[in-house]
Amino acid sequence: MTNICKFEEDTKNYLARFYEILEEMIQGMEGAELSDSLSHNFIVQMIPHHMAAIEMSKNLLKYNPCAPLRIMAENIVSMQARGIEEMKEALEPCCKLINSNQDLCLYQHRFRQITRNMHIEMNNACSDNNISANFMREMIPHHQGAIYMAENALRYCVCPRLQPMLEEIIVSQRREVREVNRLLGC
Repeated sequence: MTNICKFEEDTKNYLARFYEILEEMIQGMEGAELSDSLSHNFIVQMIPHHMAAIEMSKNLLKYNPCAPLRIMAENIVSMQARGIEEMKEALEPCCKLINSNQDLCLYQHRFRQITRNMHIEMNNACSDNNISANFMREMIPHHQGAIYMAENALRYCVCPRLQPMLEEIIVSQRREVREVNRLLGC
């Protein structure tokens, strides 16, 4: 006898919204208007990524009673919103730092690799009727993508206002990936 998972109505609604968020993120990141400033490009492509984390967390909060995960999702919402505001404030001064065509090409090539892998992993995250586990399996590649994107940017000359934000993304996202893996293992 085959055990086939039939999605409950809440799971269907959660997943439908997740795939909308994922598509919006992809379109926002790929459709961002790029310039000759790597710092500018990172910011305009990371803002849709942060917005997706906020929306994914809000989506989870509609359906999840798990206290530790609710706290994490609420923290993601506040931290990512603060990160978006910081990036918006840094955008104009960061646009002034111009990078070479070679650096821009290499940066963007690696950025496309990272985001393509992240999108595939998020899209293919295992889904079942455990919405909490679905969220965690979706959030791991999302956070890892942010880590890799920030590490990629730090390989080049970036705006001094952006550098601490990149370092904070790496530290905070690694911490959250560890916590998500711990919760997923429970």
